Amino acid sequence: MNAPLALTTSPFDPDGDHLKEECGVFGIIGDIDAAAHTALGLHALQHRGQEAAGIVSFDGRQFNSHRGMGHVSENFTDEDVMSRLTGDMAVGHTRYATTGATILRNVQPLFAEFDFGGFAIAHNGNLTNALTLRKELQKRGCLFQSTSDTEVMTHLIAISEENTFEERLVAALRQIEGAYSFVCLTDAVLVGARDPLGVRPLVLGKLDKAYILASETCALDIIGAEFVRDIEPGEVVIINHSEVRSLKPFPKQHPRFCIFEHIYFARPDSIAEGHSVYEVRKQIGAQLAKESPVECDVVVPVPDSGVPAALGFAAAARVPFEYGIIRNHYVGRTFIQPTDKTRQVGVKRKHNPNKEVLAGKRVVLVDDSIVRGTTSIKIVEMVRQAGATEVHLRISSPPTAHPCFFGIDTPDYDKLLAAQHDLASMAKLLGVDSLAFISIDGLYKAVGQAKRNTDHPQYCDACFTGDYPLPLTDKNAGGQPKQLSLLSEERQ
Repeated sequence: MNAPLALTTSPFDPDGDHLKEECGVFGIIGDIDAAAHTALGLHALQHRGQEAAGIVSFDGRQFNSHRGMGHVSENFTDEDVMSRLTGDMAVGHTRYATTGATILRNVQPLFAEFDFGGFAIAHNGNLTNALTLRKELQKRGCLFQSTSDTEVMTHLIAISEENTFEERLVAALRQIEGAYSFVCLTDAVLVGARDPLGVRPLVLGKLDKAYILASETCALDIIGAEFVRDIEPGEVVIINHSEVRSLKPFPKQHPRFCIFEHIYFARPDSIAEGHSVYEVRKQIGAQLAKESPVECDVVVPVPDSGVPAALGFAAAARVPFEYGIIRNHYVGRTFIQPTDKTRQVGVKRKHNPNKEVLAGKRVVLVDDSIVRGTTSIKIVEMVRQAGATEVHLRISSPPTAHPCFFGIDTPDYDKLLAAQHDLASMAKLLGVDSLAFISIDGLYKAVGQAKRNTDHPQYCDACFTGDYPLPLTDKNAGGQPKQLSLLSEERQ
């Protein structure tokens, strides 16, 4: 993933109190407007990353690229930029936000020239042995141009002794560990690859005769493409202008799709692993209401991610749903940088109480997760100041008590509220009359499972259970506390 994956404060979240999105990938082959479609696809995937975006296209003669800091619309609405991204093949990437100095050479898609020609790669996920592989590759003389774990793939392909590109790619994939969805481009094919457990999402779509790969189905919807299927866990697809070939170079394993895609990361209008994300979130809210009922007058979502779960909670509890908190959607990267003084009122820039809804009411607040708890404290205080007589907090995920090493930006243990406090002390710290999280079995029930299979869990839920389904080679080797930032340059 083209990101220094360590949770720190960002311009988008002054308190660092929310799980950061992953990255979004998109690729298309067989359409003369490939770059334009890619830009639109990335726009639909903007929620997965707001720090930077890039597109690489191929026009039959040469590769063309543009990469830049900021949102997709800040980089790919200029006619001069788009006119240079010619060709009927393209891949794109949107990178999620972190703090510290950002260097353009980390922005994806990464591009390299091999003996077989040009190669562009975009990555969603995190390689948990990238630091180990990087050190080995450097000893062999490989020169790295970025601090991204993704670049390890280009070097593994470059030094491979296999004969064909496909064989080199598969050989490289067999050496990496972690969670990933790759979208790659050569001068002849578009390639998609998904990790053997299917932790990170990747879908296949079609627009007339063009084939598309994307992180989510909402990226297909925006260009009018049809959803064909999910890329299977451990599958590699090789797509030329006429066909899709499937390779399955890994032994079949029990899939472990990231359950947080259903809770928060995916866009509500996407279909993830056959489930409507919106409907799943409503079911999570309904299940939460059954597990943790409370006498109340109104159910209020913490916008925007808490809205579907709050709708489900309100319907199941037969309590009115109201927008008691209004979010300002126009707080962006051009706003003043937070100082110690302005940081204290940062939540008011994003959220404002709707006093007519809250005053004199027993309020249930519904949110998707609690990470550090700092924003939750301020929102609860804001609701009380607006006149709420009681504030009850309901969370549509189990307690986030463990860091993620697979592409989600979470703090270390000592910064996770649920890792440091029990339920009663969390409620006291947050200032609520009651606090409840959905149970792990309740979450599984909401996504269509009877309960969590303890022998073979159906999802990756390590951030809740500590059950990591993939090796943590770099962490266990005593490298970075998390294999998330390869060089300190990223945080200078």
